[in-house]
Amino acid sequence: MARENFNDLQVFVTVARERSFTRAAAQLGVSQSALSHTVRALEERLGVRLLTRTTRNVSMTEAGERLYVSVAPRLEEIEAEIAAVAEYRDRPAGTVRITASEHVANTVVWPRLANVLPRYPDLNVELTIDYGLADIVEQRYDIGIRLGERVARDMIAVPVTGPQRMAIVGSPAYFRSHTAPLRPGDLAAHDCIGLRLPTHGGLMVWDLRRDEQNVNVRVQGQWTFNSSIAMHRAALAGAGLAYLLEEMVLEDIAAGRLHRVMEDWCDVFDGFYAYYPSRRQSSSALRVVIDALRV
Repeated sequence: MARENFNDLQVFVTVARERSFTRAAAQLGVSQSALSHTVRALEERLGVRLLTRTTRNVSMTEAGERLYVSVAPRLEEIEAEIAAVAEYRDRPAGTVRITASEHVANTVVWPRLANVLPRYPDLNVELTIDYGLADIVEQRYDIGIRLGERVARDMIAVPVTGPQRMAIVGSPAYFRSHTAPLRPGDLAAHDCIGLRLPTHGGLMVWDLRRDEQNVNVRVQGQWTFNSSIAMHRAALAGAGLAYLLEEMVLEDIAAGRLHRVMEDWCDVFDGFYAYYPSRRQSSSALRVVIDALRV
């Protein structure tokens, strides 16, 4: 294939990954019609159909899947090496894409990077709030931030917080009409505020531990959110019990806005880590961000 046609491969990979000409066009900054023409031309040159188009989505044919699996990682490596050339500039440059949960974005990423970025005017950060445990390689993120137990072993991981602990809390108004639970089985009689996890489509299980006992409780209640910030707000309003990171609610507990229950069932666990593929480590922009985030 001629060198000038490598751009066509990048277009194909982007459309295949996004499974949408609309999203791919927005990402590449070109029109949908231009993308469609490029993919058709590539298919004609190769003599095979790569994508199946319907009115609702785009999927890969068997030939398209084979080409994607073969080409996409190589294009990623080329882009990573091109980005690494910024090492030879006077200042780190480029865009570092980060995915993290809302609480970590607000309490770790923003405060630590807000003071650093002004020193590097050519460095940009794109921060996406996500509870879905995104595949950072497939979705082209440079850094993911997750609990240590959820980080894949083939990633480089850097701690950004110390150990964490959960807390079960409810408002004084809620407890005026509900008896405080003492053990996991008591939660069945309570309105528990749920967190919907997009990765699995189910509600987050409350992982409770005391001594040698480990109990996973599937709670129920009138309210379910996809954001811990919204859960916190609902708990303050008296909507039910919430299972939240301890650091989110300590001030409310001290001020009497929330009461904590079953503290002996909330054990300490590993904290949050920033993680990234090993091939990204040569980027000076990435190193600036990682150094700012690490504890």
